[in-house]
Amino acid sequence: METDVNLPNPGAAGRPSTRYRWTICAMMLFATTINYMDRQTLGLLAPLMQADIGWSQVQYAQTVMIFTAAYALGLMLFGRLADRVSTRLVYGGAMAMWSAAAMLHALAASVPGFAAVRGLLGFAEASNFPVALRTTAIWFPKAERALATGIWNMGATVGGVVAPAVIPIMAVLWGWRASFAVSGAVGFVWLAAWWRIYRAPAEHPRVAPDELAHIDADAGGEPEPRRVGWLAVLRHREAWAFMVGKLLTDPIWWFYLFWLPKWLNEANGIDMQHMGPPLILIYAMACGGSVLGGWASSRLVARTGRVNFARKLTMGVCALCVTPIGLLSQFHALWFSVLAVGLAAAAHQGWSANLVTTVSDVFPRRAVGTVIGIGGTMGMLGSFLFSGVIGETLQRTGQYWALFAIGALAYLVALAIMHVLMPRMRPVRLAETEPAEGVRLPG
Repeated sequence: METDVNLPNPGAAGRPSTRYRWTICAMMLFATTINYMDRQTLGLLAPLMQADIGWSQVQYAQTVMIFTAAYALGLMLFGRLADRVSTRLVYGGAMAMWSAAAMLHALAASVPGFAAVRGLLGFAEASNFPVALRTTAIWFPKAERALATGIWNMGATVGGVVAPAVIPIMAVLWGWRASFAVSGAVGFVWLAAWWRIYRAPAEHPRVAPDELAHIDADAGGEPEPRRVGWLAVLRHREAWAFMVGKLLTDPIWWFYLFWLPKWLNEANGIDMQHMGPPLILIYAMACGGSVLGGWASSRLVARTGRVNFARKLTMGVCALCVTPIGLLSQFHALWFSVLAVGLAAAAHQGWSANLVTTVSDVFPRRAVGTVIGIGGTMGMLGSFLFSGVIGETLQRTGQYWALFAIGALAYLVALAIMHVLMPRMRPVRLAETEPAEGVRLPG
């Protein structure tokens, strides 16, 4: 019989009289949308900017690599900060930093200058996911976390839908520099709202006692450690399972994010003014996949109480839905190709919503940000290496089919390795202070 995380039924006592936790979820959705709009602007404007910046396929890939390397460093820092510092302060400060960095793109005039501000943006934007996951662990019981994560994670694709609808228009009307300035300024509007409304659940005047009890329904058990170090969590195979999942699948999403506009332009002859509809469809499908993946998993948890079964079944279905892109070279009609990529993007978002939720399923709250930071860094390492492969492949062959084929297999391989490392999902109990030395690697 499967041994799994034992979940109480947080809804057994009836619906709470307030639902303010979903307001916080909406704020995280908006933050993630802004995060991805700022990030997506580069991919959308790359064909137009090439005349001004003058980069080759390899130089463009190197710019993406600088972004991912800085992002990896930021994940390590913000993962720790999320566990140690006020969520209100960390999220607000990070939003101010990445919004300012996005606006600085408008001043770049060369490949090195652009790469520098891109690195600053990557470092600051790395805050979003570890801090949002920490916030989710604070505000939601386990049975609702996959759904909440799926909702705010949908911002990655909402940003992908909104950006191609508005960024090219701004670029045509006012130039690409204005597009960066405007998209960056939006973050400061969010910052003002966040600073006004966010407090911890126990301190928030709009959270009723029954909603607070609902949030804390499964917060019992062993006391959480006062200090959680990177080496402490690496003693546990569950952390390595998450790291492998990020290492093998994050690079595929970054490929979609930074190279789909170039794929439409170079492989399908679509110019910037006409690539909006295909990209909007792809990211709209991904948007639905994020919510559907989180909803399906949360529904299975509520019906069965078996977190391991629910998460892995949902992730397995998502992994299978990605595989059609391996046959992309056989699709000669543009819209068949777009639909295949849209299905793969939707599957990635459903996969991602469940993958990140596994961390809060098994690790105590104070360790969530640290584990997410380490896993995200592994994802960025994979993205850094894959970006180099993409640049060299396109520079030498000009063909995208091999890159899509890699994406088709990555999720199945990742899920198989994760299951070997973590056949069952059990709560990880960390000592009050775990020693840094003597780290035991899995396997």
